[in-house]
Amino acid sequence: MIKKISPILIIVFLSSPVFSQKIDSISFHLYTDSLKKGQHNYINIDGKLSNGHWLPLTAKEIQFSSSSGEFEGNDLVLPLNFKEEKIQVKARLKNNPAIWKEITIWVKKLPDPVHLPTTEEILKKSTPNKKNLH
Repeated sequence: MIKKISPILIIVFLSSPVFSQKIDSISFHLYTDSLKKGQHNYINIDGKLSNGHWLPLTAKEIQFSSSSGEFEGNDLVLPLNFKEEKIQVKARLKNNPAIWKEITIWVKKLPDPVHLPTTEEILKKSTPNKKNLH
């Protein structure tokens, strides 16, 4: 019985890559419009499968390179004293280097505010005065 099942299992395991979905293209889907200095900036790459679905990709599947900074996995790390205005980031699919994308990402210039407004402060500013209602 095992001798009869073994060839079938081998054929199933060897043919499974034939039926798996292939990545047709990749795209950047960034969570922010600019990179921050002194922080890990996650670079989100998704692969579009041949069936039209999207698959999130990591540094296991993507080879990252950039004009500046260093990659740690999907994170592009910029030093605090970074002076450039923008960075070119390139993502290449490891198992098919013909599939790649490149993007320019700007570096945030203004520092983060020291004091962020509270919910109450935001609501107080957005609540119209009675004088403005008439």
